[in-house]
Amino acid sequence: MTGPRAAVDGIAPAEVWHRISTPASTVGAWLPAGPLGTSLGDGLARVEAALATAVDSDHSFVSEAAGHLMAAGGKRFRPMLALLAAQLGDAQAPDVVRAAVVCELTHLATLYHDDVMDEASVRRGAPSANSRWTNSVAILTGDFLFARASDILADLGPEAVRIQARTFERLVTGQIRETVGARPGEDRVTHYLEVLADKTGSLVATSARFGATFAGVEPALVEALTRFGELVGVAFQISDDLLDIVSEDGASGKSPGTDLREGIATLPALIALTGDDPAEARLRELVARPLSDDAEHAEALALLRSSAALARAGEVLRDYADRAQASLADVPAGEVRDALAALCDYVVTRTS
Repeated sequence: MTGPRAAVDGIAPAEVWHRISTPASTVGAWLPAGPLGTSLGDGLARVEAALATAVDSDHSFVSEAAGHLMAAGGKRFRPMLALLAAQLGDAQAPDVVRAAVVCELTHLATLYHDDVMDEASVRRGAPSANSRWTNSVAILTGDFLFARASDILADLGPEAVRIQARTFERLVTGQIRETVGARPGEDRVTHYLEVLADKTGSLVATSARFGATFAGVEPALVEALTRFGELVGVAFQISDDLLDIVSEDGASGKSPGTDLREGIATLPALIALTGDDPAEARLRELVARPLSDDAEHAEALALLRSSAALARAGEVLRDYADRAQASLADVPAGEVRDALAALCDYVVTRTS
């Protein structure tokens, strides 16, 4: 990338997105000053209230299970992006918040299902639903949230339902492809990036699309924001992959090297595995399997932190962030474009 973007309200670009992507319970204290921050803060408060209503049930256990991950926090990245895209039109249009809630409920539902498939014990610093209760409860709770999202979506019209259905198809396709793995002869890095585009990028793209569409933004600009959402969504997931390795304090929300310990080959490990550098032979041996042994885990983490594979993964991250930045060329100059451009910086600088 070519250097720092313009600050928003005098705050450095990376700090803007550190602040406005803070968990929703504290987001009000971190939003930038001025009209943009006020509008986003008001919108997020409405999203939180609507989410609380959406996870509520006449049955107390269902309410407890459905509200479990929402109460654990989260960046609310998808509704934030929807609200920000809406700033380019009528940000106060009532369907903007409804659409943002649909995207966050969909995201939360996928997390319940992901934790079952990954046999995860922790999510957002709290016990996962499957470890607190059972796999069956976690799966059914995810289904409950999908149902609530669909109920809200029905009021947004048939085109919104169609877009959400296609997004959901991509989410499921990405999960299937991740579960099955790369096919014989398929490049594993390319396969992984395509999975990220489906599993993460598609819903982030829809969040930007919905926010802009229901704010009445012109179609050409909606398409530009949708492209931005997909690219920056992939970039954000790659940056999470890198944080799992480079973070010394679990800034990714997990203990450093959790993916390595569980044998999950994220982008840096895949690049190492598909390479042939003799200097990384030991690294390839280690990252090819789960690392339950503490000494081997520490060795792999140290090797990966100093590897050419990690540097190459950083280059891929910067490429996605740059392409996301380039997709903003048609967005009118101003606070909104500055904030979106700042996000492109943030996904890179949070790993350095």
